[in-house]
Amino acid sequence: MATITASTFDNLPATGFIRQAQLIPDVVPFSSATLWRKCKAGKFPKPVKLSERVTAWRVGDVRLFLDAQQGGAK
Repeated sequence: MATITASTFDNLPATGFIRQAQLIPDVVPFSSATLWRKCKAGKFPKPVKLSERVTAWRVGDVRLFLDAQQGGAK
């Protein structure tokens, strides 16, 4: 798996939600299938259904995940 760098935080909006197309490959260094596998396994934040056809992740949850991957250091 590719390394998640501190500059990854710069690719995220300050607050709100982020869609899958914005997450991959700029923020998280894995494929769409791996993203959903990690969500199902509880190793990546669960997405939120914003409407019938729109699913997104809370930016705060993604930031916490990235911070944990860096060992708490930015």
